[in-house]
Amino acid sequence: MGKGRFIALSTGCVMVALFIAVSLTESAQVKPQQAVPSATTEQVVPPLYNPYPPGILPADLVSEIARVRREIQGIFDQALAQWLALPPPNLTGQPPTLQGSGYQMVQTLGKLMNFDENMSPFRNRACAFCHMPYAGFSGPIPSVNLTMVAYPGSEEFRAGKRTAQRYTYSPWFPVLQLNETQELFFGGNFWDSRATGFLLQNPDAEQAQHPPVDTQEHALPDTACIALRLGQAPYRPLFEQVWGADSLAINFPFNSESICATPGGAATLGQAAGGNTMPIALSPADRTKANRVFDNWGQSLDAFEKSKEVSPFTSKFDAFLHGDATLTADEMAGYNLFRGKAACNTCHLDGRGSTLLGGTDTSAPAQVNPVFTCFGSANEGLPLNPRDAIYYQNTPDPFGFTANPFGFGFRDLGMGTFLRSGPGSAPNPNATWIPFAPSTDGQFQVSSARNVAMTPPQCPTTEAPGPYFQKEFFHNGYIKSLKQLVHFYNTRDVAAFAFPVTSGHCPPGTVERVTCWPMPEVTNNLDMTTGMLGLTDQEENQVVAFLQTLTDGFTTPFPNINTFTGTCMTGGSASTQGNDGPMGLIPTPPLPPCAPEICGVAPVPNPPIP
Repeated sequence: MGKGRFIALSTGCVMVALFIAVSLTESAQVKPQQAVPSATTEQVVPPLYNPYPPGILPADLVSEIARVRREIQGIFDQALAQWLALPPPNLTGQPPTLQGSGYQMVQTLGKLMNFDENMSPFRNRACAFCHMPYAGFSGPIPSVNLTMVAYPGSEEFRAGKRTAQRYTYSPWFPVLQLNETQELFFGGNFWDSRATGFLLQNPDAEQAQHPPVDTQEHALPDTACIALRLGQAPYRPLFEQVWGADSLAINFPFNSESICATPGGAATLGQAAGGNTMPIALSPADRTKANRVFDNWGQSLDAFEKSKEVSPFTSKFDAFLHGDATLTADEMAGYNLFRGKAACNTCHLDGRGSTLLGGTDTSAPAQVNPVFTCFGSANEGLPLNPRDAIYYQNTPDPFGFTANPFGFGFRDLGMGTFLRSGPGSAPNPNATWIPFAPSTDGQFQVSSARNVAMTPPQCPTTEAPGPYFQKEFFHNGYIKSLKQLVHFYNTRDVAAFAFPVTSGHCPPGTVERVTCWPMPEVTNNLDMTTGMLGLTDQEENQVVAFLQTLTDGFTTPFPNINTFTGTCMTGGSASTQGNDGPMGLIPTPPLPPCAPEICGVAPVPNPPIP
């Protein structure tokens, strides 16, 4: 988002699809959240789209979707109560300011938006569906994290191509910019940095604008649908209090609700080939107002993500910096490795110096709120993950939309695809960046290491044998535990571990993710800082122990950390997590060349990508 046409679904897969369709019909009867005419709130069951061979969709997908939706509804109700409990502000000053409770108002508005399922065609997906608190505001379904990587959107079962990044500390990323002297990019949001912040000068606010109109996520066909649905929301008075009394006074055409109930990409909207991005025929004045509302949507969500509910700096490491906590021997050893031999803080900056080149760093912490990222991008050499749902979406869905016509001819070039305005990314707003596409092929954002280990209390770790909460790591979810993550950085380039094979084809006598690393999906621009670190098994475990100190909630309970109502996993080993059973490794099919629509766009990758 390879090889030509996929084999038709087997009879067994068709039976699974029928079962899922029946279950989906049953689970979709959810009470609407807003009081609007019945013609607009009637729950419509999305037609099923299941192009997947057996083993891609987890068996518990339908019940897990229903579980997460119930949890979302509970937090949405909580946010409504928080809004109603806010003291009235005093609008005063010049410029006029919501004195007293202004911060809480805009943050609570963002929270309501984040947990509002009505911001999707079938009123069945909220932003939180991919970003729940107990997972560090990342993916909340363990079986999805173990298998299909991306989360099913409003049109089930369309799905994207990457893991759901954590919200926490994403507002700290600056506007995407190029250091022309060093010819390096930093900033932006998303794995490929496509939320540049060029218009609002706020990448996090722009990031919040993408999923609502992403065909694989909320899938609204027009940005104006956000204004339409906000006009129907029970918290409309709060939006108008924050952003203006007439902010939602927009004259929508009679067919607007029907349009917004149709997922993006639909042939009936003229979008199957990517055209007609504004199917709601608004007047220029009303389109301007709807665009302003869409900007306010992003700004409100950014305010929520900056709040103490999402990014509070309450980890054990923060307490350690303040002198209120002592790291254990393993945690301190892991911290010293993080800053030295393991080379972690060469990208995940901790606010202190590095001892990578030898010697002892005696510096005091230079930053009270290190975000554990350099805000840059890197190609860490991850293998292609054949479980990624996007590879199988090469046939039209019930709306005539094909997410990935290239099948396994798709290669994820990360920032390089974005700079070329390529498939599955976004238009590049800065033509002067295009020549740098070849030097960024395969690069993905260096995420904050904060909350990488966050899990629900009843599943207190990401690591088998647990009880554990299954997460997925890196952009394509190939890595399934923090132990594997550190081991990958440690041994990726060790000759005895690196093999010229694809995932699922490691040689006999080796174990994938343990003694065998398949070849990188993209070999261009590999980051060679790591790959052969010489860490012992104990030292790998100590780095994991330190990463766990970056989890918020140590000094103050993390809000809504207890809302997980699912089941923990148990058994196995963190080293081989995700390798075994029906949801384990699957063989990568023979790969065709990279599609010319991706790898043949000027300036072409150098060297060429097979």
